[in-house]
Amino acid sequence: MADISDSAARAARDLRVVFSRLRRRIREVAQDADLSPSQESALTLVGKHGAATASALAAAEGVRPQSMATTLAALDQHGLIRRAPDPDDGRRQLVTLTDGGRARIAGNRQVREEWLARAFQDRYTEEERQTVLAALELMERLSRQ
Repeated sequence: MADISDSAARAARDLRVVFSRLRRRIREVAQDADLSPSQESALTLVGKHGAATASALAAAEGVRPQSMATTLAALDQHGLIRRAPDPDDGRRQLVTLTDGGRARIAGNRQVREEWLARAFQDRYTEEERQTVLAALELMERLSRQ
C-alpha cells in the first residue's frame, strides 16, 4: 500500500469500523425477541427477493440449504412466510412473505429509522447534521464506483 496515503488508509479503516458498529446497533434497535438474528436476516432476505426457493435463499445468505430450511420452518411457524409450489417446477416450493411478514419488516424499518432520526436530533447540532449529510454525499459517490 505504498501508493496509498495515510489519510486514505485511516479513512478506510475507520469507516469500516464505524459502519460495522452502526449496522450492529441499528439491528439491535428493532431486534424481535421471538426471532433469532438468522431468522430476522432470512425474513428480510425473503422480502428483498420476493418469491424464491429455499436453496436460492441459502445461496444468497451464504448458508447451507439445511440451515435455511430450519430457519424457514421457524418463520413459517410464526406465520411470516408461506410456501407454494413453483409453477415452473412442481417439485420445488417458492417462499414468499405473508401480510404479517411484510408488516413486521415495515415495522422494523420504521423503528430503526425513528431511532436513527431521534439519535441525530438529540445528539447532534444542526451544523453537525449538515456535516453528516455532506459526508453521506461523498459516501454515495464512493458506493457508485
